[in-house]
Amino acid sequence: MAATAVRYLRSAGSPTAVEPLPRPLLRAVGEDERLPVDPAEFRRVLGHFASGVTVVTALDPDGPTGFACQSFASLSLDPPLVAFMVARTSTTWPRLARAGVFCVNVLGADQRELCLGFARSGADKFAGVPYDAAPATGSPRLTGAPAWIDCTIATVHTGGDHLIVVGRVEALGTPGEDGDAGPGEGEPLLFHRGRFGRFSG
Repeated sequence: MAATAVRYLRSAGSPTAVEPLPRPLLRAVGEDERLPVDPAEFRRVLGHFASGVTVVTALDPDGPTGFACQSFASLSLDPPLVAFMVARTSTTWPRLARAGVFCVNVLGADQRELCLGFARSGADKFAGVPYDAAPATGSPRLTGAPAWIDCTIATVHTGGDHLIVVGRVEALGTPGEDGDAGPGEGEPLLFHRGRFGRFSG
């Protein structure tokens, strides 16, 4: 289809290539300069954007690992890609990178405590947490999560103090497909202005 479009544009005398836009000047803020935006104000304003909550998990030679993640999004349908953002200072990210794969567990409205457990550092986050192996990568698939997306790491980009991780979706599903809807399926766990909430239609 793309080749057909190019042939048409050529026959119509239209340009088939677009001159790239000049790249913006990127530089670090100097130590003697003020940040363009106050970090506290940045968090306050951006906190008005409600997001879902996920737990990103993987299995490396040291065992299961994972962290709570709000910054998750679908990215592409063809090929099927998703993305999440992780702080460069994360101690979990090196283990996910070493595994090369991950599973995104979308949390339901009743899984607030599960989220808090994976948001803490230094503790055994999987203590008492039931899970099985995601079908494509073997990453931990948390029991009761309303949806899961099983991925391989495709690319990693830098984004300031975070990394942007793009994953290719290898398998995905919901507990209802197995005949067990699970608690809270269909009701998402939301995060808004520093607090958890739930959807009410």
